[in-house]
Amino acid sequence: MSLTCRFCSAPLTRSFVDLGMSPLCQTHIEKAQLGSMEPFYPLHALVCERCWLVQLQEFVAPADIFSEYAYFSSYSDSWVEHARRYAEKMCSRHGIGPRSLVVEIASNDGYLLQHFHARGVPVLGIEPAANVAKVAVGKGIRSEVMFFGRDTAAKVAAQYAKADLLLGNNVLAHVPDLNDFVAGMKALLAPGGMITMEFPHLLRLIEGNQFDTIYHEHFSYFSFGTAHRVFAHHGLALFDVEELATHGGSLRIYAQHAGGPRPITEQVVELLGRERALGYEQLSTYQRFGEQVRETKRKVLGFLIEAKRLGKQVVGYGAPGKGNTLLNYCGIRSDFIDYTVDRNPYKQGKYTPGTHIPICDPARVRETRPDYLFLLPWNLREEIMSQMAYVREWGCRFVVPIPELRILD
Repeated sequence: MSLTCRFCSAPLTRSFVDLGMSPLCQTHIEKAQLGSMEPFYPLHALVCERCWLVQLQEFVAPADIFSEYAYFSSYSDSWVEHARRYAEKMCSRHGIGPRSLVVEIASNDGYLLQHFHARGVPVLGIEPAANVAKVAVGKGIRSEVMFFGRDTAAKVAAQYAKADLLLGNNVLAHVPDLNDFVAGMKALLAPGGMITMEFPHLLRLIEGNQFDTIYHEHFSYFSFGTAHRVFAHHGLALFDVEELATHGGSLRIYAQHAGGPRPITEQVVELLGRERALGYEQLSTYQRFGEQVRETKRKVLGFLIEAKRLGKQVVGYGAPGKGNTLLNYCGIRSDFIDYTVDRNPYKQGKYTPGTHIPICDPARVRETRPDYLFLLPWNLREEIMSQMAYVREWGCRFVVPIPELRILD
């Protein structure tokens, strides 16, 4: 069966990186399931030579991934603060207020909309995972449990109104039917409204060797140039862009209806030109990535093998999606990492998918006093090292695997 690009329908024949076989990264395993068969799927990213969208084939329907989800945004203090600053900026700089309607797609547990709600701004969350949306409702955040697309947009517009601010953080990559999703945003946006979307920047993924951010829940990986093409195809103009440090390097794009009132900023022109100059419309840029990833695997395994030979205890911190890609690609199980810890009670007492490393409460670190703490959510390095500073009492060191394996005191 020939594969075609999910945006432009061109044939897909070029490999970006092949990470082997891997389970779904958020399907944490109960103890009773340890003896059962676990499905693995190819984790092979391809690049389209026409529009330069990097993408995975869809093996599992979104309903099987996101209907009950283990990721709760509020367990990252820095991410909640990021959301608070965003809400403040939208209100003070862009005039969002009590007469506006703010709609967030993939609103999770209300980590962001709570900040608008506190300012008296009407909000609506659209969240497919019922278990996560329930938490948001408990915070007073209106939430609809549904997947987003053209049909959803029509229902929401009819029941509530069109959005003055329509936003989505780290959702664009999770959408297999990209054209339906962006067309839905076009339909739900008020005539003078604004869209903001945040997503990991492909440029930073490549330059930062962030192969572990590739997993089945992320169907697409965007350069700014590709995002610009996708939105323009659906009658939406990108008028501004910010480069953010979040998630290892992300973009926040600003869109309006084509021909809208806001001028195109210099940042848009500059980033489009920079990506072109760096080769993001040339196949060779994408083809170099695979060997870079294989060398990282060798370095990570080299460290773990040597640590174990010396009788050292290595434990993990976190059980994020990116961590599970790294663990499965490198074949790291409890023979290398004894256990990992996570602040999310939903994950505690379970096991990492595929590799079956026990997930414990962070308190266990003090009980076992390991020699190394292996940071799986490396993008939160500073936050974690601050929270876990007490491990230095017994000489424990932090290990950061991406972009290069580093051991920090």
